[in-house]
Amino acid sequence: MDVIIIGGGLGGLCAALDLGRRGHAVTLVERRQYPFHRVCGEYVSNEVLPYLRRLGADPAALTPARITRFQVSSPAGELLNAPLDLGGFGISRYVLDEFLYHRVLAAGVTVLHATVADVEFDPATDTHAVLLADGRSLPARVVIGTYGKRSALDRQLERPFFTQRSPYLGVKYHLRYPDMPRDLIALHNFADGYAGISAIEDDKFCFCYLTTRRNVKAHGTIPQLEANVLARNPHLRHILETAEVLYPQPEVINEISFAPKTCLERHALLAGDAAGLITPLCGNGMAMAIHGASLAATHTDGFLRGHLSRPQLEAAYTTAWQAHFGQRLRVGRAVQRLFGQPLLSELAVSGLRRWPRAVRALMRRTHGAEF
Repeated sequence: MDVIIIGGGLGGLCAALDLGRRGHAVTLVERRQYPFHRVCGEYVSNEVLPYLRRLGADPAALTPARITRFQVSSPAGELLNAPLDLGGFGISRYVLDEFLYHRVLAAGVTVLHATVADVEFDPATDTHAVLLADGRSLPARVVIGTYGKRSALDRQLERPFFTQRSPYLGVKYHLRYPDMPRDLIALHNFADGYAGISAIEDDKFCFCYLTTRRNVKAHGTIPQLEANVLARNPHLRHILETAEVLYPQPEVINEISFAPKTCLERHALLAGDAAGLITPLCGNGMAMAIHGASLAATHTDGFLRGHLSRPQLEAAYTTAWQAHFGQRLRVGRAVQRLFGQPLLSELAVSGLRRWPRAVRALMRRTHGAEF
């Protein structure tokens, strides 16, 4: 096997499609059956469109929402509005991942629905072995890890962030909410968190928020948290009181870590959230996962064709990853410190309303160019 890709999210699916179309033997390992929901903001910057079109996966076929404006509110409801220079589109992961999955199969990629237990590397043969939970061992010349924010595999790889408890959790709903324009993505702050809402396909909206375990524990349940804390923001209160929730229980994910990570572990290339998670308020994680897949596929192709040695592959990928994403992640962590605390959030929104050039500059530093 040329390549094994661990994790079938956006990064894994795009890397598999890219390498499969280049003629390599690729196996994608994903434990869940498509389609399924993920906790995700479901907004994608238009920077990825040229690449998706080159892969034969133009999302226009899915009739996504076209998003051109951005809005942020303080906990008290003060609003800041700005245009999105490049713009983006809104599409659910439920729809987008399945769309890419079928294109991956058409490209001749093998998809295994299994759980990865560990990854080993043998320097004597310059190959990997991917160990599955059912006891199978899969050999590969290259392993690409695109398995998301946090996995038991991170423990096996002894990644430092895994032992550091993170206070953050994410909650996601799909809604019907006719009171909001479909070309707008909005970010609404509340005490100890912030919520994003934007349109997706079929006249639906994605409503997703980040908060802390402490916030949930203080109020007992997620519904009580929403009624007692989120609803203090008048914009969130209107959403909570008037929107139609489209599934009975929200999707929830715990232990979301924004700690710095590495993009290389045991000679495996890591991409997407496995390599570094941008804060959701910057709204660009999906585009970064797709761009990371492009970088990993391009450098892997060079290695498989004999143009790069293993050390050259790893050095070139690390350099490219840092060049494209290092600053975005640092800016995202800095911006996050301005929000979540009511006083700081009020000051940040009030100040940025008077300094629109700063708003545009922050957006440029957390988004990339078309590729």
